[in-house]
Amino acid sequence: MLDALHASLPQDPAAALAEIATRFPGKVTFTTSLGEEDQAITHLIAAHNLPIRMVTLDTGRLFTESYDLLSRTRAKYKVDIDVFAPDTEAVQTYVNTHGINAFYNSVELRKGCCGVRKIEPLRRSLAGAQVWVTGLRAAQSDNRADLPRLEEDALTGLIKFHPLLAWDDAQLRGYLNEHNVPVNPLHNQGFVSIGCAPCTRAIEEGEHPRAGRWWWEQSKKECGLHQH
Repeated sequence: MLDALHASLPQDPAAALAEIATRFPGKVTFTTSLGEEDQAITHLIAAHNLPIRMVTLDTGRLFTESYDLLSRTRAKYKVDIDVFAPDTEAVQTYVNTHGINAFYNSVELRKGCCGVRKIEPLRRSLAGAQVWVTGLRAAQSDNRADLPRLEEDALTGLIKFHPLLAWDDAQLRGYLNEHNVPVNPLHNQGFVSIGCAPCTRAIEEGEHPRAGRWWWEQSKKECGLHQH
């Protein structure tokens, strides 16, 4: 099924999103982390009035700039972006058991925090969907370099679609500038990949774009949302 669907999809991201929305009416969900790629997709969905549900995860520890961007995006595009927060009791249990910043202590504890604040809310946000749209690009990290445009997600079992997979950095920035898409001001301060505030730093010139995420670890720099 995926091979046939992949072969029939247009290369243009807007046309491909429209085709996906037509084939899976009411069953397509786009999860935005408010990064540059996701802002571009939000613009595509809004500009073409595509019937694709948009959601975002509020981990409770995002940058103030990220919350401000969410408000600006909603206001500019007049769209609904449903917010999913972690379960309060689960957060309290994690914090009371391990500590408020326990994620610095080990990869396991960091992944545990991501599980509570990201994975569980993600599952709820995708309830009822058949297709999960993401802003993943092959150029973002070595882990994503060999991604297919369409795949069956290992975490959810859903069809996962990456409309901007082949875009390089220049294409992305060109699109954002051309269409005056609102972006996080932290990007101009060296923050390339922006997640939770305690787990994200600006990168130095020449560093890998994902170097600012969980910089104290030597892991593959993934939180578990995107398993391959």
